[in-house]
Amino acid sequence: MSESVSGQSANSLGYGPVKTLAVRLSESTRAQLDIIAQLNDRTVTDEIRLALEAWIEKTKSDPSVLERAQAVRDEIERDAAVRRDAIAAIFDTGAPGAKTASPKRPASS
Repeated sequence: MSESVSGQSANSLGYGPVKTLAVRLSESTRAQLDIIAQLNDRTVTDEIRLALEAWIEKTKSDPSVLERAQAVRDEIERDAAVRRDAIAAIFDTGAPGAKTASPKRPASS
């Protein structure tokens, strides 16, 4: 089955910029996908896109995924705070509590 049946691009369907993703499927799964696309009068690409969007929406409400996402956010925030503090220690000489570098004096002759 050709996937270039529709003259519409992903951009014209409102998807904005797109990236290509190659997926390896068994012959049986691909054959079933071809039939489903044909029955729904859509391309295989559209069927895959719709299925992935539905799976993403379902995953967004999974409590265990939400819990792991919060743990990742917390770790990112901890890492960012360490990096901010390191930058402040190096460059923020006017900030309270920041170490100031002593000015260098010219060597006297």
